[in-house]
Amino acid sequence: MNLLDFSEANCKNCYKCLRTCQVKAVKIKNDQAGIVEERCIGCGQCLVVCPQDARNIKSDLEAVKAAIKQNKKVIASIAPSFVGAFHLQEAGNLAAALRVLGFDHIEETAVGAEVVGQLFDKAMNSNTSENLITTCCPSANYLVDRYFPSLTSYLIPVVSPMLAHGKMLKKSHGYDSYVVFIGPCTAKKIEALSFQHKGTIDAVLTFEELSKWLEEEAIDMNALQPLEFETAACFKGQAFPMIGGVIDCFGNSPKYEKFRVDGIVECMEIFQSIEAGNLKNVCIEVNVCKGGCLNGPGMPRNEKDFYKRQKRVKEYIYKERSASSTLRAVPAGLDFSKVFIPRPIEKSKASEGAINEILESMGKYEASDELNCGGCGYNTCREKAQAVFEGMAEKNMCLPFMRGKAESVTNVIFENSPNIILFIDEKLNVLEINPTAQKVFGVNEDFMMDRPISIIMDEEPFKLVRDTKKSLLSQRVSYPNYGVVLLQNIMYLEKQNVILGIMSNITKEEKQRDELKRVKENAIDAAQRVIEKQMRVAQEIASLLGETTAETKVTLTRLKDIALQETGE
Repeated sequence: MNLLDFSEANCKNCYKCLRTCQVKAVKIKNDQAGIVEERCIGCGQCLVVCPQDARNIKSDLEAVKAAIKQNKKVIASIAPSFVGAFHLQEAGNLAAALRVLGFDHIEETAVGAEVVGQLFDKAMNSNTSENLITTCCPSANYLVDRYFPSLTSYLIPVVSPMLAHGKMLKKSHGYDSYVVFIGPCTAKKIEALSFQHKGTIDAVLTFEELSKWLEEEAIDMNALQPLEFETAACFKGQAFPMIGGVIDCFGNSPKYEKFRVDGIVECMEIFQSIEAGNLKNVCIEVNVCKGGCLNGPGMPRNEKDFYKRQKRVKEYIYKERSASSTLRAVPAGLDFSKVFIPRPIEKSKASEGAINEILESMGKYEASDELNCGGCGYNTCREKAQAVFEGMAEKNMCLPFMRGKAESVTNVIFENSPNIILFIDEKLNVLEINPTAQKVFGVNEDFMMDRPISIIMDEEPFKLVRDTKKSLLSQRVSYPNYGVVLLQNIMYLEKQNVILGIMSNITKEEKQRDELKRVKENAIDAAQRVIEKQMRVAQEIASLLGETTAETKVTLTRLKDIALQETGE
């Protein structure tokens, strides 16, 4: 079941999602983007950048509403970045709003972050591992175990603040309670289903989902009386969504040098450096989202200013620091450990021959043909060819190839068409004139470029089309000075703001038609003469027949009389 994917959309070959996805978990098939679950690290950035807003993120909202209606004890664990997600007069306004929605108990996930931080600190001082990597960010964890599996042993074997807090809430409020994590992260939806800790978190909502829910219920948070969170959190846990918030608040050891990395590209670069042996004895705080959790994909979309969000969180942390919150002890009797297992992505590597064959099918026969422009979303043409081999990409995603192919076909038609083809600008000057037109009008391209169409033919039809934006179709026009008759079609191309003229030379057909007309007229005249002659012959024959008939009657009458006389009658 895909928790994150693209809905059916009118993809426009922008490949923005693929360019954004650094692990190339986006598959393009039949011009439609889709997320390949086993390759995905859940960061959600591809969904954020989609210009068609074709996001399909599995929502637990209806399940949460159902739990509230069923009178379950529904508990909210709110990620500490909530202050950056919402415009609140007081932090307690959100707690009040959640109570109105039906939540029974509301706490900050920062309570769990305090515990995780202390366990990180313990790991730094007791671990014998050469390097350490923090594990608060599930997307970073997936990046390691799938794409840098050799570094999996460096992942600190501790659950995330969400899972730590969930375990604490379940123990305090009963394992039949319904715990809902609310935060800025889409990867938490995947982490909540982890087989190791399934049932710890019953549902995950993003801040964006919560924002829409509040809008649907017409709840104005700032109009409510603020409420205190059920359990106070220490400012150290509240600082976790800030860059450096984890490793600055917890983790001091002479053995490890501390690094902070945010952004998936930066995470991959530092992992590559560790793999290459260039970094040793380091403890790295990693966050796949650039800017940390404050820039998570589940943040409400009405707030675009990252620095404004950051400022609000800083002010909140400073206020809580001044309140001298006490750091709680790690609860006894709960297992906060986590096992990370390498799960390398299995890929079939194409042979050099297969790569070259795919490249050639895209018009890339030499190294100079490989532009490596990145327009398709892949860094190099060979990387794209490998993706085609794997079935993750299509050949027609190569924009220079498709453009060249389209231009090639267009040029072939333009250059070899037996029809006259003209492109005229709004000033009625010639932009393009094909070889057929040049031959018919006795001009060359260099002479006619950017010169008035009136030089070679009547401009009035073009002017009429320009002014009315209506096409003139199938007009028969004779040009005696060129000895041609044309079937003229003139069209206005609005998007290009040009006038297109396509004219068929029907001179031969016209001559054939005139010749056929002459033959028909001659045939009719000949037929008339034959008819008249036949009429005369018929009349002459009739006249002769009349005379002979009379003579025959006279003769027969005489013969009859003679016969009667002989018989005595």
